[in-house]
Amino acid sequence: MESLFVPTLIVALAEIGDKTQLLALVLAARFRKPWPIIAGIIAATLANHFAAGAVGSWVASFFSETTLSWVLAASFLAVAAWTLIPDKLDDDEEGSLKKFGPFLTTLIAFFLAEMGDKTQVATVMLAAQYPHFWLVVIGTTLGMLIANVPVVLAGNFAAERLPLNLIRRLAAAAFAVLGLAAAWHALSLGGAL
Repeated sequence: MESLFVPTLIVALAEIGDKTQLLALVLAARFRKPWPIIAGIIAATLANHFAAGAVGSWVASFFSETTLSWVLAASFLAVAAWTLIPDKLDDDEEGSLKKFGPFLTTLIAFFLAEMGDKTQVATVMLAAQYPHFWLVVIGTTLGMLIANVPVVLAGNFAAERLPLNLIRRLAAAAFAVLGLAAAWHALSLGGAL
């Protein structure tokens, strides 16, 4: 169950203040139809994180456990630092898609926005770390939903009520803890790459 719960928590924290959360807010304000937007988020995230998880599982097969632990440690620490940098939404990214309606606009915009995003990178790393590929993909998708559905349903509630800098710091701390845990695990395996 760790393969489900850890990815859910990590992605939910990492997603706070992310450009896809800003995108969810913009889509909710423009379309005012939350359920097609939520369905688009689910479909886009499952497709994107399935591909990312497959890459992570595949890459894991090429490294020894010690080397993989060091790679994961460095990756989680890098994502911890990345999480502290606020994302900005490019208005052109979703503006030209509005003509497709709320579901297709959300599907396309979220899929594209997730490409190379920290939550996609986290999915690759988590799938490399945990043996249950599908649980990781479901967990990262749940994390996206935990962070984005309230934004869609409540609009500006999260942005107005929660200090995003604090939440970003908590997400960065979670990634740092995972990075340090992976480094500790690498050292316990003998330490050599």
